[in-house]
Amino acid sequence: MRIRDLFILEKKPKKGLFAVEWVVIAYLVFTTLYMLFTYVKLQNPESMLWWRFRVIAITGAMWLIYRMIPCRLMRLLRIAVQMMLLSWWYPDTYELNRILPNLDHFFAAKEQLLFGCQPSLLFSQHFPSVIVSELMNLGYTSYFPLILVVTMFFFLFRYEQFMRASFIILGSFFAYYVVFIFLPVAGPQYYYPAVGLDQIAQGIFPNLHDYFYQLREPLATPGDPDGVFYQMVVDAHRAGERPTAAFPSSHVGISTILMFLAWQTRNRRFFWLLMPFYVLLCLSTVYIYAHYAIDVLAGWLSAVLFFLLFHFGYKYFIGKE
Repeated sequence: MRIRDLFILEKKPKKGLFAVEWVVIAYLVFTTLYMLFTYVKLQNPESMLWWRFRVIAITGAMWLIYRMIPCRLMRLLRIAVQMMLLSWWYPDTYELNRILPNLDHFFAAKEQLLFGCQPSLLFSQHFPSVIVSELMNLGYTSYFPLILVVTMFFFLFRYEQFMRASFIILGSFFAYYVVFIFLPVAGPQYYYPAVGLDQIAQGIFPNLHDYFYQLREPLATPGDPDGVFYQMVVDAHRAGERPTAAFPSSHVGISTILMFLAWQTRNRRFFWLLMPFYVLLCLSTVYIYAHYAIDVLAGWLSAVLFFLLFHFGYKYFIGKE
């Protein structure tokens, strides 16, 4: 794609919202209705509602700008805005799910039953070297760059498939967010210190009920505090991490969907270039206490389901935009 192609006006611009924007609106409406039924239990309902009005305003403004300048660059900006807003929608799941009983005891017990131990507790203990920890933290920090790289590859080199790929990515994100609202699982980094590592090591997994209604401190990320990627993970957690969204792992799920999309580009060099980061990312979610191992397994399974759902949904019900 040449730079001037970004500014060529489209002959038949899309008049209404893009499919990805309808997904956002559908999720917004659904969660707003849920808020109305649980309003008195929420801690910050007014600010949550105000933010939803802002999302509608931002989406409308981007639609209006595109209508005035209907070109490829404006399409990209409309998609980019919705992707950037994901960083707000994620902690919003915590506001909605902490009014429900915590389920970590159930998943930790299933983890113990399946593996005979807690892989998240033992992984970093068995591989404490700085090299391993930095590789794990590198994998974890590659999550958003992977989203950016795959999205931009479609935009620059597979433009005819760009809207479909964006729809699959964003649709999958919001599908995970719906799951997270009704499955309040904080993950090992919050559950383990709340219970006590000695108790966890002995296979004792008490029900914490509404313990995470108030935000709790997580376990320290394993690794060298002077490590570059270690610090990036710590900074990211400080900025937006919450005791939520552990099952299934959306990090694993979304990155798996990105790999499916990368394979569909038929550029094998591009696919295999991403593969090491993908493998490290999947391993890192357990290594840094972010997820139970069963979260990773569920991430793989859910990725297949969501990819097929949104791929065929776009193909048969939306088509070209």
